[in-house]
Amino acid sequence: MIVPSVDIRGGQAVQLVGGKTLAIEAGDPVPIAERFGRVGEVAVIDLDAALGTGDNREVIRKIVSRVPCRVGGGIRDVQTAIEWLDAGARKVILGTAATPEVLRQLPKDRVIAALDARDGEVVTEGWTKATGQTVEERIKELRPFVGGFLVTFVEIEGRMTGLPLDRIKGLAALSGAAKLTVAGGVRSPGDVAETDAIGVDAQVGMALYSGAFDLAEGFCAPLRSDRDDGLWPTVVTDAAGRVLGLVYSSLESVRKAIEIGRGVYYSRSRGGLWVKGESSGCSQELLSIGVDCDRDCLLFRVRQAGYGFCHNGSQTCFGSLSGVAALERTVDSRLRESIAGSYTRRLASDAGLLRSKLLEEVGELIDAATPAEAAHEAADVMYFAQIAASVRGASLEDIERELDRRALRITRRPGDAKVEQRGDANDCQ
Repeated sequence: MIVPSVDIRGGQAVQLVGGKTLAIEAGDPVPIAERFGRVGEVAVIDLDAALGTGDNREVIRKIVSRVPCRVGGGIRDVQTAIEWLDAGARKVILGTAATPEVLRQLPKDRVIAALDARDGEVVTEGWTKATGQTVEERIKELRPFVGGFLVTFVEIEGRMTGLPLDRIKGLAALSGAAKLTVAGGVRSPGDVAETDAIGVDAQVGMALYSGAFDLAEGFCAPLRSDRDDGLWPTVVTDAAGRVLGLVYSSLESVRKAIEIGRGVYYSRSRGGLWVKGESSGCSQELLSIGVDCDRDCLLFRVRQAGYGFCHNGSQTCFGSLSGVAALERTVDSRLRESIAGSYTRRLASDAGLLRSKLLEEVGELIDAATPAEAAHEAADVMYFAQIAASVRGASLEDIERELDRRALRITRRPGDAKVEQRGDANDCQ
């Protein structure tokens, strides 16, 4: 699939030819990365850090907090790599520091070794230093320690001359289980489709920034359809992956969805684009677009507004939500409505009572002796915790996002119990 690239120099998104000559200065990299991130991971490269002329850490931290990223450029030690992983980077890209000694100290599945090659020879330090090693030699050396390789063909990077597919096939076979991504030379959606067909991702920069093709064309290039109309079945889910319904997409609808950041599909009944919620008010904010393993079905993750997804008035086309999603919806509706005798509203308006009940239920969960008792008490805890979160403006999506963020951290807190402070300093005198 396509991996859009955001190369940053002096705080600006840029595109260089051959790693040297400035061809395009695209401006603020944050909105560019946010748009690119709608179709998957974005490669964010700190060119200044790679060349040792400074860094763009603050702007990249902002991007990492909002977009699924693989971060590279100037990561030359274990601590810096861990800092980026802790900050939320899905993966880190190591070039000069990609040695067995360093890689052994990092989680294999979240490390990509960057092999920048000029005429087959690996170069480092911002493509300025020749190593004397071939790409093939480096792949064999590092294959046991990384989850992926990024091979950049420096001599054609930024020139859009096409990819050396025969060579890529050999590198893919040599990489084994490590996922291969290639960069340099991509000129058309066909390049993305051809690399995907052999199990390789294409990292694309210049072609997107120059307008040779757009993000939707690059993303959809590997897709196939067995329908006469060429449409792709599209599963729509909420942020947590709960299925809302099934619709259909076309290249034009995907392009519009990426452009405006909303749920946009192809309506078979209307014979054209359908922006969800334009008439009903039940609009969707687009979070991401994914594709299945067979490349014949899309997945739209959205933030649904209004009463729900289905035109019949239900929350999903398969009925109502259940579990914690239903709990959140019930709590929110009780907090909005003035229902006499509502226990939820009473708890929300009495902080002391809510605190007391939450602590009480936590204690009962700790004392639970059987699976049934534990499930019963945990459900109580979740009810009171949901109210506590909701009255403070935190949604279930916020909670799940925080859990996902913590799962990306490498550095772990000790987890010791906090010492509760009671009284004041005079109590000890």
